[in-house]
Amino acid sequence: MTTQLVCLLIGMLLPYVWAFSSWPYRLRQFGTFDVGQPRTQANQLTEGGARVVGSQANAWEALVLFGAANVGAFLGGVDPAGGWALASMIWAAARVGHGAFYMMGIAPLRVLAFAISAGMSFWILVMGLMQQ
Repeated sequence: MTTQLVCLLIGMLLPYVWAFSSWPYRLRQFGTFDVGQPRTQANQLTEGGARVVGSQANAWEALVLFGAANVGAFLGGVDPAGGWALASMIWAAARVGHGAFYMMGIAPLRVLAFAISAGMSFWILVMGLMQQ
């Protein structure tokens, strides 16, 4: 279960990493970081800054799916040392890649990384369903 928890931790940290990555874009575009209205300012970012904000939002969405899949696998009694661990590691790597590709503006690789991570979440959930 350690592998899955480490991958979940990675998934939990990524939105914050991407959020902090928006600071240089905010400073460049606005000259300051608006601590009073950070989301309003984030929505006004353009180009690379907008991609960083999109990456952060997608990281939260992917985390919900991955978390739910892991709960399903756990409740289903899936062996944590088998395919579940492998799928979790692939998910984590794909999510890191997704964020990096999103910020670099490499859409084909971003979409591929998204598809891989979503596929791993569904695979984990199916493993849990197959145990029943």
